[in-house]
Amino acid sequence: MTTRFQPVPMTHRRSDGAWPLAGSRHVWWEAGTAIRDGCRAEYLRAGEMDPGLCQRLSARRADLCGLALDRPRIMGILNVTPDSFSDGGRHQGPEAALARARVMAQEADILDIGGESTRPGADDVPEGEEIARTAPVIRALRAAGIANPISIDTRKARVAAAALEAGADIVNDVTALRFDPDMARVVAEAGAPVVLMHSLADPRTMNDHASYRDVVAEVHEHLAERIEAALAAGIAQDRIITDPGIGFAKTAAHNLALIRDLAAFHDLGCPVLLGASRKRFIGEIGGADRAPERMAGSVAVALAGAAAGAQILRVHDTYETRQALRLWQALAGDNEKDGNGAEHDA
Repeated sequence: MTTRFQPVPMTHRRSDGAWPLAGSRHVWWEAGTAIRDGCRAEYLRAGEMDPGLCQRLSARRADLCGLALDRPRIMGILNVTPDSFSDGGRHQGPEAALARARVMAQEADILDIGGESTRPGADDVPEGEEIARTAPVIRALRAAGIANPISIDTRKARVAAAALEAGADIVNDVTALRFDPDMARVVAEAGAPVVLMHSLADPRTMNDHASYRDVVAEVHEHLAERIEAALAAGIAQDRIITDPGIGFAKTAAHNLALIRDLAAFHDLGCPVLLGASRKRFIGEIGGADRAPERMAGSVAVALAGAAAGAQILRVHDTYETRQALRLWQALAGDNEKDGNGAEHDA
């Protein structure tokens, strides 16, 4: 197992000696726990730690496609699939997708376009079909003047390349470059930011692999390895985003553990993305059988992610999440407005 340092996040009231957590305007830390081989080894204050580790935990992450990551950014989910677990079939085709994107672009900072469902049990989609679903939609969004950064949610290099050529900016790979051996090259040559997400096996069989001795330690170790693989492939450190993969080969207990300890992933030195929106565990705990009924629970989890310093919140319910974040930021004393009208502190 790798050694990791888990800072204790503090929100809204900054104490003397506290450091910003990963450059956040709203979340700080002043102490935490060094954990080795799954054991809580030592509680340390910032002044007792290696200065390099303090800097890694505290430094503001590089801007993402012009977006400052000193506050949570909303990534709106736009699935152009017939079978996604939450909104399958609702936004198929450029016209339906464009109508939703016009609304979402006012509420979200980033649009995430997906042409293949990765829900548990989902079948593979042929590359050509996935390209036909996504590339025309991305072209239509750009032709309509939608300027938000666009991410392509795919594990296939040809799909990513077609999306980037059509106007996408970011590659969101749920396999962290493991599925397609050509993906790392495509990302590196394009100089595109990439999301490295933790997952095991494939969508059809991943739930058979939901077994961990220490889920936080094992996901952390996996992401550290995938960062090294990305760097070795020529992808710059400031282009890498990490995602613990909520709901991918994980039980409800695993998901809760990862969200509780989300701040542990800041010691990897990359922005952290939390994608828990409408996932099954929210329905199990909140008593909502149908995915569209899980909005309130999804917002609650998104705010927990914000309080842990997550830089990107990947959500279906962009309006509700934006409203909740405005209130969360106002409680922190925000006065400055961002491009979507949300207020935040200076």
